[in-house]
Amino acid sequence: MKSFIIKTLGCKVNQFESEAIAAALISEGWCLADAGGPADLCIVNTCTVTSRGAMQSRQLLRRLRREHPFAMVLATGCHATLNAEELAATGAVDCIVYHCAKYRIPETVRSMEDAFTPGGPVRIVDQGERRDLFTRLSPAAVTGFRTRAFLRIQDGCNAFCAYCIVPHARGPSVSMTPDRVMAALAALDADGRREVVLAGIHLGLYGADLSPSVSLLELLTTVVRRRLVSRLRLSSIEPCELTDDLLDLAAGTDMICDHFHLPLQSGSNDVLGRMGRPYTAEVYADRVAAVRKRVPHAAIGADVLVGFPGETAALFEETFCLVETLPVSYLHVFPFSSRPGTRAAAMDNPVPAEEIKSRCARLRNLGAEKKRIFCQNNYERMVPALVEETPDRKTGLLKAVSTNYLSVLVKGPEALRGQLVNVRIGEQVEGLQVKGEIATPARAAREEADK
Repeated sequence: MKSFIIKTLGCKVNQFESEAIAAALISEGWCLADAGGPADLCIVNTCTVTSRGAMQSRQLLRRLRREHPFAMVLATGCHATLNAEELAATGAVDCIVYHCAKYRIPETVRSMEDAFTPGGPVRIVDQGERRDLFTRLSPAAVTGFRTRAFLRIQDGCNAFCAYCIVPHARGPSVSMTPDRVMAALAALDADGRREVVLAGIHLGLYGADLSPSVSLLELLTTVVRRRLVSRLRLSSIEPCELTDDLLDLAAGTDMICDHFHLPLQSGSNDVLGRMGRPYTAEVYADRVAAVRKRVPHAAIGADVLVGFPGETAALFEETFCLVETLPVSYLHVFPFSSRPGTRAAAMDNPVPAEEIKSRCARLRNLGAEKKRIFCQNNYERMVPALVEETPDRKTGLLKAVSTNYLSVLVKGPEALRGQLVNVRIGEQVEGLQVKGEIATPARAAREEADK
């Protein structure tokens, strides 16, 4: 049987798309290659959001070419879309498929197989209908990869923030129609998925491009009313798009996980303005406070971009002080990476690399403290959690993900894998990982009654 490898860099949307591509290949008779074994096809779903992501994409392609000299090497994703000619010239790839044509990968491989010669002319597939990504990369077909499923319901972005190359690679916002979302969720639930992560590049724009238009709130309200899945988790959502109504919906149901990832990028209004971000530090703080008020134990994550051109020491301190005062649970800290084609690439007053490194280190230390406080605030709480299929590598214990994003290590029979359980939170291990104990149904019921 023909075997393949697929490697993914970047965001949750890329993860979903890679799983869907893999499932499509399996449906055509391919199988996943054994770890460390030979493969007939190597696919890299590339990332270009930072220069590091682009570099890692190229390195991975070259490594796969060395390790599998007779395999077909195919590059897709954002870096491949924006740098197709550069990649073709490296000799590391046999085929490049643009993002808009990802759903065409199985047919492209099929058409190349008979006459394929490693190192021959590079085929570039740059034509595709982006809305077909929602119908021909079928989420219902993604099986056997993880306990929690990703479902991409939106793609693309209209914002064009000064530092971001993603809109150039993925194009304007497009959405999966509500009926397809409902069908996909029902199929994933039937497949045994107890949690679905709704993913998008700009999730809050969901439905604005449809006719008639529909909002993310309207979609979620329908899903909750119909109880199509056991629980939903939202991927990153812009602060201004996490409305009070959406928070009220989440607070009033056990279906929507108490976990909100809100990109901050900077706590300086000066920097936010030059970034092209549509909010102020004060607005961001208001949204975080709104989450804490309505969903007190929610995990709140924040992205912070460090070293944007013109970010002085004083402006960075504004960011640090804001984050220090906010009740966020964890940070994703990124050093600024100049991307050709963005407005920021032409801006003056770059921040020295060593200064960026120092600032990132300070924020990451602060992020570690935020995690410690969040774990402490959850100590001894009883929370719902989903036991993952894969145990913890270090301890061999079962690993369960709580609704508020804690990774809980528990003892229990393997039969619990893939099941929803109640766990009591124990001491922090590291980061957002904690020790825990699975509650017996009787004990959980007693504690619920005592609340």
